[in-house]
Amino acid sequence: MILSEMRTLVRRDLHDEDAANYRWSNDEIDRHIAHALSDFSEAIPVQQKATIATVADSREIDISAVTDRIRVDAVEYPINHFPHRYQRYSLWSDIVTILGDEIPDGSNCYIYYSKLHTLDASTSTIPARHEDLVTIGACGYAAIEWAAYSVNRVNVGGKFTPADFIAWGKERLYQFKAELKRLSQNNKVTMHSLYRPYYSSFSRTTDFGP
Repeated sequence: MILSEMRTLVRRDLHDEDAANYRWSNDEIDRHIAHALSDFSEAIPVQQKATIATVADSREIDISAVTDRIRVDAVEYPINHFPHRYQRYSLWSDIVTILGDEIPDGSNCYIYYSKLHTLDASTSTIPARHEDLVTIGACGYAAIEWAAYSVNRVNVGGKFTPADFIAWGKERLYQFKAELKRLSQNNKVTMHSLYRPYYSSFSRTTDFGP
């Protein structure tokens, strides 16, 4: 499903299909779709692996070419070993610093990361089974935006009053975010569980001393 197709579904659910008298412009609909897509990406991101050359005798790896990044999940160096050699690392801006015993020699490393989903005029990375969910989120944001806009404005009453819009929008957003939470919980097993983190966990019951 590309952007224009999702826009059509959002308008259908909002009962805004009269092209001569749209309640929301295409730009406004697209903005609400983008908002829902961002929320969806945070819960269920696209999982990617980038191959990046290291710099000999430097622990720092520049990952500025890794765009639309939500987070770095793992750093593998050296590569092509089994079991895989995942490194402890720190991240500051676009620089990953390897903190383990390995000092890069200029060979490649693998950066495993999560990124934003894409939805545009020709492509989409949203799994087909979740397209309706993103549509629900976009509808919720659109309804609440219209409710805020129409407060203290003349309207004809009935089902399209601000109170009805905001109640309908909140119901859709509740459904949307509850499902995102469920999906996120089901998606918690990721690569960063395969190696020991650099920072130790803190105990609430034990004092380890200075």
